[in-house]
Amino acid sequence: MRMAEEDFAVTGEDVARAESLIRPHIRRTPVIEIAAEDLGLAGLPLTLKLEFLQRGGSFKARGAFTNLLARPVPPAGVVAASGGNHGVAVALAAQALGKPASIFVPSVASPAKVARIRALGAKLVVGGERYADALAAAEAHQAASGALPVHAFDQPETLAGQGTVGLELEQQAPALDTLLVAVGGGGLIGGIAAWYAGRIRLLGVEPETAPTLHHALAAGRPVDAPAGGIAADSLAPRQVGRLMFPLARRHVAGSLLVPDAAIRDAQLMLWDRLRVVAEPGGAAALAALLCGAYRPAAGERVGVLLCGANTEAVRFPDA
Repeated sequence: MRMAEEDFAVTGEDVARAESLIRPHIRRTPVIEIAAEDLGLAGLPLTLKLEFLQRGGSFKARGAFTNLLARPVPPAGVVAASGGNHGVAVALAAQALGKPASIFVPSVASPAKVARIRALGAKLVVGGERYADALAAAEAHQAASGALPVHAFDQPETLAGQGTVGLELEQQAPALDTLLVAVGGGGLIGGIAAWYAGRIRLLGVEPETAPTLHHALAAGRPVDAPAGGIAADSLAPRQVGRLMFPLARRHVAGSLLVPDAAIRDAQLMLWDRLRVVAEPGGAAALAALLCGAYRPAAGERVGVLLCGANTEAVRFPDA
């Protein structure tokens, strides 16, 4: 991906090219409009982007397919470190394209995500307590094997692929004023920021226990932040990506912090009112509205990105 004048890792043109490349391999996920009252909120209708219906159960498939289609894959295949969802997505893309994959995940990865990676035929290594540990192990494997590294968020192709969520959403809901997006390493909101480039108000939503973008914006650069809490397997890297940060500083209006209890409440509300199952990271953006971390202005048209559903939160009895 070429660098723009502003030293952005990706631009809207890169996102559009990624969309053309991955279109045969991903789902165009639906958008629904609901009354705010359906979720116990007052105000105008909310627009929900149901990205958890994407292949692999999260938005991560977009970046994974972009990497494997836009970059030459050596005989050793691909290697990725992940809290879980990126690993599922890379394993899925590798299986679909006939490439070997090695996935490294920390011990906090949810059993649902670990099971999906194994079912997709990737070589899975579980070790270390956090994403940073899995990343170090993946980097060692890459150096020894020559496999293609597919970074979960700090890679131009990853950013461009995740940005296709924004491209799709603008086509489906062109009148939005504000979009709430959960943030971990920042690949999703960074890619979306590259696409919209200031045409709407973008707000990141992070757990109080993993405020990576919040700390970075305050410091003026990516810095270490705490990495724990209910969404630690998807929203708790040590830092946001260096490639997404210029995009966030230019095009993201701010980062909202929400407590773990609000994220759990959002999960329960989605299931109780809409029969939607979301993992903690997938429900975090909605939590900002439910707990009052974000209060829309009168007449504001708000979108919420529900980005992942790889969880065992709902169990069905045996037949």
